[in-house]
Amino acid sequence: MTTRPGDQTQTAAELETSWKTDSRWNGIERSYSAEDVVGLRGSVTEEHTLARRGAERLWQLINDDSGEWVAALGALTGNQAVQQVRAGLKAIYLSGWQVAADANLSGQTYPDQSLYPANSVPAVVRRINNALLRADQIETSEKFATRSRNSATGAASSGAHTGQAPASAEQTQWLAPIVADAEAGFGGPLNAYELMTSMIEAGAAGVHWEDQLASEKKCGHMGGKVLVPTAQHIRTLNAARLAADVAGIPSIIIARTDSLAANLVTSDVDERDRPFLTGERTAEGFYETRPGIETVLARGHAYAPFADLLWVESSEPDIELARTFAESIHREFPGKKLAYNCSPSFNWKAKLDDAQIAKFQRELASMGYAFQFITLAGFHALNHSMYTLSRDYSQRHMSAYVELQEAEFASEADGYTATKHQREVGTGYFDRISTALNPASATLALVGSTESEQFH
Repeated sequence: MTTRPGDQTQTAAELETSWKTDSRWNGIERSYSAEDVVGLRGSVTEEHTLARRGAERLWQLINDDSGEWVAALGALTGNQAVQQVRAGLKAIYLSGWQVAADANLSGQTYPDQSLYPANSVPAVVRRINNALLRADQIETSEKFATRSRNSATGAASSGAHTGQAPASAEQTQWLAPIVADAEAGFGGPLNAYELMTSMIEAGAAGVHWEDQLASEKKCGHMGGKVLVPTAQHIRTLNAARLAADVAGIPSIIIARTDSLAANLVTSDVDERDRPFLTGERTAEGFYETRPGIETVLARGHAYAPFADLLWVESSEPDIELARTFAESIHREFPGKKLAYNCSPSFNWKAKLDDAQIAKFQRELASMGYAFQFITLAGFHALNHSMYTLSRDYSQRHMSAYVELQEAEFASEADGYTATKHQREVGTGYFDRISTALNPASATLALVGSTESEQFH
């Protein structure tokens, strides 16, 4: 019988063997069986190339033994992500807070309380990946064109042939892995399963999940946070892993706990949560619990077998707290990777001096914090830069804008390319499509444009 693309042929025994023998799954537990996974796959499985490439690349990066960490900034838009990769960042963070604020499918401005449609983050993941794919297409097309011109004049470098993509060490790896925010899952395990599936379809490499009650979800730096029982969050993590396994993608699952500051929990059903309960109940029926490092450690140890990375949401940049958590986790789970939110909610200069700030991330990396990110970088960079330009423009008119343009020109020496905005969004790429369809086309957009005439 002929096997066609997408045919599901892996057996449960083969999948079980891969879980036992592939180092990727060392230390990872699942609450379900390989038979469950194979039984849910159907007879045809779609290949999710971007999610697979991203997950494999992110896993490679966070397990790099060089002592470096994976640094990421929160991106709001595809263009922000393109600039991040152009500038040398190897991964992208997608914050639910930023999606709530200015990038959700309802078109509203919201606080970080899961008020936006649940498919908003996958939509932004896809938007970012589309922008990165376009940047890759533009760069590759330009290298083709350069190589073709050189070949026509006899100046092509050795080993290259006209019409073939040039092999170049300078080719940017545009498809940087995206780590996306799944909030508290927007509901129960079934909601988490479906959301994870959507993240994979959009091309996310990793997804993080927090142990708050979805219906009462708050930003980790807000008050009023309500935790779910430890076992309930483990079910969420397993639902996400199951979705990834059914899709056949080695997605990075990140478990976040908000228990350092949260003082409420929905239930006393889990014996692991009971030592921290005060015995008090709220008007909503929630149980009061003592926040702090003891709760954090209990939950971190419980989540570790079901997550690839662990993240503690904290209220300030506290290196000793980070050390205490890392050392405790690593005593039971040696080598477990950790994540750290270098949050804009922290007043950094009020908490640390310049020397402490300069070494902060390297200290974290030495403790196993392999993924370190600034969640709301896109929001703050976008707002401050536009405010500054608008204020200056209102006072100094075109002189203010020309200063911005001159700064762009100066940054070109470092690799910045967005000064040529027509080129940046693919005008030349689509001209190439037009030329392929009609070599004699007289309607090319970039040729004869003001950009081609004035920006060299």
